[in-house]
Parts: sequence; structure tokens; C-alpha cells
Amino acid sequence: MTKSDKIFCAYDTTDLALARQRAQQITPHLSGIKLGLEFFCRHGQEGVRTVLKAAAPETGFFLDLKLHDIPNTVAGALRAVAPLAPDFITLHAAGGGAMVKAAAETAKEALPQTTLLAVTVLTHMTEKDLRETGSTNTAEAQVLRLAETALEAGAGGLVCSPLEISALRGRFGDDPVLVVPGIRPDSGAVSGDDQSRVMTPEEALEAGADFLVIGRPVMQAENPADAAERLAARISSCTAAA
Repeated sequence: MTKSDKIFCAYDTTDLALARQRAQQITPHLSGIKLGLEFFCRHGQEGVRTVLKAAAPETGFFLDLKLHDIPNTVAGALRAVAPLAPDFITLHAAGGGAMVKAAAETAKEALPQTTLLAVTVLTHMTEKDLRETGSTNTAEAQVLRLAETALEAGAGGLVCSPLEISALRGRFGDDPVLVVPGIRPDSGAVSGDDQSRVMTPEEALEAGADFLVIGRPVMQAENPADAAERLAARISSCTAAA
């Protein structure tokens, strides 16, 4: 059996039974589970525990809530989810330095095992979308600007599209953990895809990603376990050759 330590599978579903089934099928092959806002709003902490209980032992857990509010509220939200002890948790870098600093200080106390990831520019956004928000930056320039603010305020890592990995490594070096969605195997289109800034797994890892987030190509596969194992073998070959 092949297992990759580089991939978190995005469980983009609100179906608790399906999530439990996928946890049993997929996690023997991949690093961990990413549960996001839709699932959390439907099932809360108890639902998260149900899915993690179904997973393989020592499965990693990425809680992707993308917190974005005033500093006190974000700090309170982190304290509220502390019992789940995720490996990663997200907040929006666009919330500003004060918000990220409050989150980082809270995480040190309440979530010492958790890496705080600042989301830069969402992977569905094009430069046209950025202009609509009032930004005149290119996507790369905006990512670098937000990343600098978040890292200076205490974030331990960043979420970025694969297209900005090289620029981030060039600016900030090897220290920030880079978790990268927008990963698409080159086997064809994925149903319901809304990502616009994407790369293959090999390209993203070569550019300097630490972890990849891959959802639909595994979750929507006819045989999710086989899809996860094939992906793990592909990534293992890539990293062995590096």
C-alpha cells in the first residue's frame, strides 16, 4: 500500500455518512483530511469527531474555516475549536495584521500543536476579480503583500495558489509552510471545477509546496481508494526523484 505524506484530501461535502465512508477509503493513502466551512456549519465539532474517528490512525486534520472578523472574535473562535486540535487552521490574511496577531497569540496558548495558515488570494480569483474588490495589484503582487503582513503578524504558513509558490519562496525562503489548493491531475476536467489558478501535483511540489490540497479528483472518483492510492504513488515517485 502506498501512502503520501504530502496530500490533504478536501472533503467538500455536507453528507456525514459519505464523509465517514471516504475517511475509511482514502486516509490510508493520504496525509489527512481537510474539512471546511460547509461541513462545519452543518455538523459542527461533533461531526468532525465522527469523521476523524472513521479515519486511519494518526490521520492529519486540516480545519479550513478561513476566519475573517474583528481580532477578538477570531481569537474567540480559535479558543472555541481548540478541543479539535487540528494540525492546520486557516484565517484570511486580508483581515489585517491586528487580526492575525490576535489569532497567533491565541493559538500559542490554546492550540500549541496547530499551524496557523493565512489565506492569501483565493484560487478561484482572477485579476478581474481582484479589480472588483478594489485591488490594482496583480494576483502575485497581492499574494506577496498579504503574505508579508500575515507572516510578520505571526502566521506560521500560507495558503496560496500554485502559481505563486515560486514568488513566495523567493521572498520568504523555506520557513513558511505553504499549503496549496488548486491542484489538478492532468487526466482531464473535474466536475463542478471553479478553480482558475492551477497546476499539476508534480509542478507544485517542484515549485516548493509543502502540502497539496486535492479534493474532487479523489472524492468524485468511481473508486476513491484506488484514486487516492494512484495519486499517492504518483507523488511518492515525484518526491523520490527530487
